[in-house]
Amino acid sequence: MNKETWRQLYKNTTLRKRLLVVLAVMVAYSLLSQIPVPVADGAKLQTFLTKLFESNSVLGFVNLFSGGALSRFSVLLMGLGPYINASIIIQLLTQVIPKLGALSKEGEAGRNKINYYTRLLTLPLAIIQSFAMVILVRNLSTQSVGIDLIGNPTVFQWVMMISTITAGSMLLMWMGELITEKGIGNGISMIILFGIVASLPATMASQFALVQSDPTKIASIIFILAAAAASVVFIVYLNEGQRNIPVSYARRMTNTKSYGGVDTHLPLRVITAGVIPIIFALAFLSIPTFLGQLFTNASTAWVANFAQKLTTIFSPTSWVYAITYFVLVVAFTYFYTAIIFKPDEIAENLQKQGGFIPGVRPGEETSKYLKTIITRITFTGSLGLGIVALLPFVMETVFKTSQAITIGGTSLLIIVAVIIETVKQLRSMLLMASYEKY
Repeated sequence: MNKETWRQLYKNTTLRKRLLVVLAVMVAYSLLSQIPVPVADGAKLQTFLTKLFESNSVLGFVNLFSGGALSRFSVLLMGLGPYINASIIIQLLTQVIPKLGALSKEGEAGRNKINYYTRLLTLPLAIIQSFAMVILVRNLSTQSVGIDLIGNPTVFQWVMMISTITAGSMLLMWMGELITEKGIGNGISMIILFGIVASLPATMASQFALVQSDPTKIASIIFILAAAAASVVFIVYLNEGQRNIPVSYARRMTNTKSYGGVDTHLPLRVITAGVIPIIFALAFLSIPTFLGQLFTNASTAWVANFAQKLTTIFSPTSWVYAITYFVLVVAFTYFYTAIIFKPDEIAENLQKQGGFIPGVRPGEETSKYLKTIITRITFTGSLGLGIVALLPFVMETVFKTSQAITIGGTSLLIIVAVIIETVKQLRSMLLMASYEKY
C-alpha cells in the first residue's frame, strides 16, 4: 500500500470507521486475554501453565493460536475452537441433510440461516469444551507437580468458571462477526491472526534469550529465520496463483445498438479455500491430544493406557501427527473448495449472460469443464498447503527446537494469507469509493 492509498483511506469516512472497528476489536481482544478465570490461586496456576507450555511443544503450539490466553488461563483460553468445530459440523451436515443443503443454496438468506444454526451449536460445544478444559488443567497440574491447582471448587465456583470461559468464547465469536460485518476482512481469520501476532514477541524474546545462554544455537536460529523468509515468498506465490479461463460474450443487437462481443477471463485460484483447510485440520487434530490429556489419569487401566498412547502418537513432534496433518489439509482443501466453488451456478450464469468458454458447449459441458480444471489446480494447491504445514515438523526434526513448530509454516501461512486478503478487500473498497464519486 503506497502513500496515495493511505491518503485515500484517511479521507474516506466509511473506511476509517471500518478500520477503527478492527482496531477496537484488537484492543478489546488484548484486554480480555489478560482477564483470568476465577480460581482459588490464579497466580500459581498461571506460573505453572507458563512453564509447562514453554517446555511442551504440544501445548505451546495450541497456546499460540489463543494469543497466550491458554497459558494465562484467561477467559479467552478456548479461542474460537467451539465456533470452528460448530462450523465444521454444520458444513458436513449440509452435505448429508438435504434440507440444509438446499438452504445453503438460497443465497444470502440461506447463508444467514446457516450462520444462525452455527451460533446455536457453538453454545453447547463451548460449555462442553470449557468443562473439559478445566478438567484437563487439573489433570496436568496433578501429573506435573502433584497438586490440583484448580482446588476443590464448589458447585457455584464450577458454574462461575464454566460460565466465564463459555462467555469468553461466545464473545470472541461475536467480535469476529462484528469485524466481518462492520470492519475489514474475514472476522474469524482476523481474530486468529491477532492471537498469533500477540504471541510472536514473547516467542522471539525466548529465542534471543536462548541464543544468549547458548551461542551455538545462533546458526540454527539464523537458518530458521531464513527458512521463514523463504516460506513467506512461497506462500505469497501460492496464495496469489490462479488460472485464467478465457470467456467470450456473444454480440447482441438491441434497437440498432450492438452489445457484447467482449473477451475476458474467469480467474480460478490455486487455493480457492484460503486458510480454512489449515484451521479445520488443526481443530480436528487437537481432539486426540485433548482426549489423551483428559483421560490420562482415568481409574480404568486400559482407558488410561489408551489415553497415554493418543497423547504420544498425536504429539506435534511425531510423524504420525505430521502425516495426518498433511492428509487432513489436502482433504479439507478439496472439501471446502467443493463447498464454496459452484461450477453449476457459474455455468448457468455464463449462459444467461451470453458468455461461453471457447471450444466448450454452454451449460452442462461448461460445468464439467470447470469441475475438471478446479480439481486439477486444487490438487496443486492442496499439496502446496500440505508442504507449508509440514515445514515446521521438518525444521523441528533437524534443529531439535520446539519453537520451529510454534513459528513455522502454519502460522506464517495464516498471517500472510489473512494480510493479503485484507489488503485486497481494502483496495477494492477504495476503488468502489472512488467510482461512487462519478
